[in-house]
Amino acid sequence: MSQVLKMAVQRPEWSTAQSEALYRVALWGDPYFFINARGHVAVRTGSGSPEAIDIVSVVGEAKRRGIDFPVLIRFQDVLRAQVARLNRAFHTAMDAAGYRGTYRGVYPIKVNQLREVVEEILDAGRSYQMGLECGSKAELLAALPHLRDDETLLVCNGVKDHTMLGLMVAAQRLGQQVVPVVEKLKEFAELKALAWEQGFIPVFGVRVRPTGQGSGRWADCSGPRSKFGLSAPELVALVDELVVGGFADRLQLLHCHPGSQVTDIDTFRQAIRELVQAYAALVKRGVGLRYLDVGGGLGVNYDDGGPDTDTGVNYSLQEYADAVVWTVKDVCDAHGVQVPTLITESGRAITAHHSVLIVPVLGSQPCDAPGGEIALPDDAGEASRTLLALRARCSQAGDADQALAILDEARDRHDETRRLFSLGHLSLEEHAFAHRAFWSVCRALQQQLEAANLSHPPAELRELEGLLADQLLCDFSVFQSMLDHWAIGQPFPIMPIERLDERPSRRAVLVDLTCDSDGRVSHYVSSCADKSFLPVHVFDPAKHTLMGFFLMGAYEDIMGDAHNLFGRVSEVHVYADEEQRERFRIEKIIPGTAVQEMLAQVQYFPNDLHRRMSEIVRQKIHTGAVRPKVGTAILEQYMACLQKSTYCDPGTLGEGLSPSSWRR
Repeated sequence: MSQVLKMAVQRPEWSTAQSEALYRVALWGDPYFFINARGHVAVRTGSGSPEAIDIVSVVGEAKRRGIDFPVLIRFQDVLRAQVARLNRAFHTAMDAAGYRGTYRGVYPIKVNQLREVVEEILDAGRSYQMGLECGSKAELLAALPHLRDDETLLVCNGVKDHTMLGLMVAAQRLGQQVVPVVEKLKEFAELKALAWEQGFIPVFGVRVRPTGQGSGRWADCSGPRSKFGLSAPELVALVDELVVGGFADRLQLLHCHPGSQVTDIDTFRQAIRELVQAYAALVKRGVGLRYLDVGGGLGVNYDDGGPDTDTGVNYSLQEYADAVVWTVKDVCDAHGVQVPTLITESGRAITAHHSVLIVPVLGSQPCDAPGGEIALPDDAGEASRTLLALRARCSQAGDADQALAILDEARDRHDETRRLFSLGHLSLEEHAFAHRAFWSVCRALQQQLEAANLSHPPAELRELEGLLADQLLCDFSVFQSMLDHWAIGQPFPIMPIERLDERPSRRAVLVDLTCDSDGRVSHYVSSCADKSFLPVHVFDPAKHTLMGFFLMGAYEDIMGDAHNLFGRVSEVHVYADEEQRERFRIEKIIPGTAVQEMLAQVQYFPNDLHRRMSEIVRQKIHTGAVRPKVGTAILEQYMACLQKSTYCDPGTLGEGLSPSSWRR
């Protein structure tokens, strides 16, 4: 009679509050995301209604409409709410400070150039005189037709050639508020040449380079090593020329960029103070400055926050607005100059929260079996039998030292069985038993050590947690949908969107569809000390397990890479609607990129592919390898695939398969 190793699955009590704490939802999701009473992730849209939208319900409606997954859900009301929050914060700060100027936010479209996003922000910001910022020729051409009136501001940054500068000057001649920002003295020379050529002296701005270093991941983009902006000597030389020529009134905007995702408010405040000192000095010289553009930098909490990390911030939205308003007012008052109209370019803060990527889990690859039985062969050797005995001893380990002693012996016995198998002295069945038994010992010991809640956990515990992490194969591409994670290690909040009233008993690493070892998520947001894995529930292949990737609205939608020719995912645009049963409506659906669209980008065109495939099929029919009917069906099957999504169809994986199906 063979002996059996039994592995139990525990189901202890759990609450949604514990899930919120585990996945740090309040830190990155406030004021929008939370876990509702059903154990689902939900979103408050900020539209004034106390109701929230259940994301699982949105997913269900998307499935009913036949939308391909993965799918990006855009909560358009969140965009509107963020525009309002930003403007309210500045108006509150100005009222408190007695600031006599105004605030004009501009949205930098490089953060997310999707037309629906830009138009939603402009519409939401209409009453606040919200404008745009562009940084390239293509962005300029996209932005100009969206200047709905002559008061809408367009700030033009980036490297500018003759064509771009000429179009900006032409827009000013139409009466539009388009302000080219001089980044280099060469651009100033080009702008002067255009002015004399056309007999029209344009309004323009100047970007200056702060002398102090920024904070956060992109600190180098804002200090003296920044690739954009004029140094103090260059600024003085430019202004001297304007004053001598009598054109000092045409310089109307002064700009600096303290950095992207600035983590420390004090560092940001110092950069603003330096900019305002330059503003006050130039105003005293008679320069016609009207606008002070403090650039981007308003950060988003992707993780725990704090100045010791580059993924979070140590200030609130209101504290950011207060820092700008009070710093500008204090310096201007000290110099006795009029305060300027304030401009910020807060793209990340406006867009990050509104997009959620929903990704199906296609399968799980655990190191150990989470349940069931393992049968020990009757003729098993001593090493395998010892592994079985060690599994039984795990529950008897009284302290960490005993548990680690069991682990050391299990490793030795496992190594022994592997050597025996490689030499041909161990059957495949016993090799499989030893493998499963060893990982069962590891799992049991990890649970023992974790339950002990040791004040100083041994290093072996962290090692076990890493070794025991499952691999979850997910239907997405890191390179297409999370390029910042692959390129610079940017963490993004990821969590299951349902079953959050159940304890997640497994640890997992999420891997994507690409044929690349880098195609995985390597850093997670959670309360766990080890951020290299994500707490998840036991994978059930009979259910559609879905992961939510949050704060995807800034940059990730735009910067995707076509590794393995995975294209853009499907999108649904969602609005709150109290008249609907589920309190939302899907306003727009944008299908994901089809295979033929991705192939066309690399010069594989459907007509040519059809011709080549037809020749192959005809040859096989001619030689009798296949019948004409079969060959025609194969060709149709091939051509139909060109219309499909570049991602896996999770609904067809494994359907109809059983051990007996292989014998049909």
